[in-house]
Amino acid sequence: MELKESPEYEKRIGIWFYATKTDGIGGTIKTRPSDFIVREVTNRTEGNEGKYLIAELTKENWDTHTVIREIARRLRVSRNRIGFAGTKDKFALTTQRISIWDTDEDELNRVKIADVSFKIIGRSNKAVSLGDLSGNEFEIVIRNIEGKKDEIMGKIEAITKEIEDTGGIPNFFGVQRFGISRPITHIVGKHLIEGKLKEAVMSYISDIFPGESEEAKTARMVCRNGELKECLKRMPLFLRYERAMLNELIKSGSESEANFLSAFSVLPKNLQKLFVHAYQAYLFNLILSHRMKRNVPFNEAVVGDVVCFQNDLGVADPDKVENVTEDKIEGINRLMKRGRAFVTAPIVGSETELADGVQGEIERQVLGDEAVELSTFSIEKMPEISSKGTRRPVLVPVKVRDDDLNEDELNPGRFKTTLQFFLPQGSYATVLVREYTKTPSYRWEETF
Repeated sequence: MELKESPEYEKRIGIWFYATKTDGIGGTIKTRPSDFIVREVTNRTEGNEGKYLIAELTKENWDTHTVIREIARRLRVSRNRIGFAGTKDKFALTTQRISIWDTDEDELNRVKIADVSFKIIGRSNKAVSLGDLSGNEFEIVIRNIEGKKDEIMGKIEAITKEIEDTGGIPNFFGVQRFGISRPITHIVGKHLIEGKLKEAVMSYISDIFPGESEEAKTARMVCRNGELKECLKRMPLFLRYERAMLNELIKSGSESEANFLSAFSVLPKNLQKLFVHAYQAYLFNLILSHRMKRNVPFNEAVVGDVVCFQNDLGVADPDKVENVTEDKIEGINRLMKRGRAFVTAPIVGSETELADGVQGEIERQVLGDEAVELSTFSIEKMPEISSKGTRRPVLVPVKVRDDDLNEDELNPGRFKTTLQFFLPQGSYATVLVREYTKTPSYRWEETF
């Protein structure tokens, strides 16, 4: 089957193709935050006693980390006393569960933040954490759709059927993983695993992308010319991480490896790790793209694949894996049809065991093309950002409920529709939406 190629901005992050062949409906998402609704699905049950207050947090146009810091400030407590299961989009209307240690209802009820609300759920002796998240329910409005109503509906129905027939969509990492306005995190990550600290720091500070402000572009260009003090003067105040790194470099006054390590170390620990994770995500996307190019199925195992199995919560468990051999393949594919087994690809790390067969050929080809050795993910100078690797399903099962077309009140003469669906933890809604639009529907995409 001939594949539809992705636009250039997606190829930059390793996504080469669309999974569906039907032409898209165009349109845009995230015109306003309430067009992108996310509701967290958790396996938790709360009681009436415990040291943690459990509440449902609903926010609009706030990123999770910023709103958690603001809640902590208003309560006059440490940020570390507030737990949550996952970060949610900023430009969206999102609902998620949080825990607050040693706080009562009256204290939280006195917290008033614009576009933020709380619903008390109960109490628990267990903080809310990543393991509590099963996935997210989405309602996404696609606006500004142009064309004849019957033709648009025909495309939507055809795309939905294609997704149903294959049991889901490729489990690509979406644009958010790589940086919305500057998709650079994976580039910095590659420099880090190669031990190129100077290149990592300078890429983060000075690489220029078209979606940025002219002020930021000018500052980065000055940095590329080696004028660090002038760059710091020009660097916008909101780019606080770049400014912190520049301050450290200027203070040291030399270009030794130790000083670039010191500059990198001013970044928060979670951001330091994100760079390596983003490069792993890029490699994963490339592996999936190669599998598509070779027309190797995603919803059926082939000899040499590595599969994982469903855990007690009904989701894929990357720690429970098995190699697919000739004598096991029929049984494994029966489990796959029942949704109890999943073909995986590696999130490559220092302890990754590559697959056999055609999937193994793909994995080795991607690593060879990138000139990357698995051992390099064990980073001697920064062991805290090293990664042993794991595995991730290549296909994410999804059932889409699509609304009828309605007139778009924000764009007279055009239509809007709403897609409703559930995705497991770690999968990206924008990866599904792109199959329907086949256009730069996401705000970041419009900058390329």
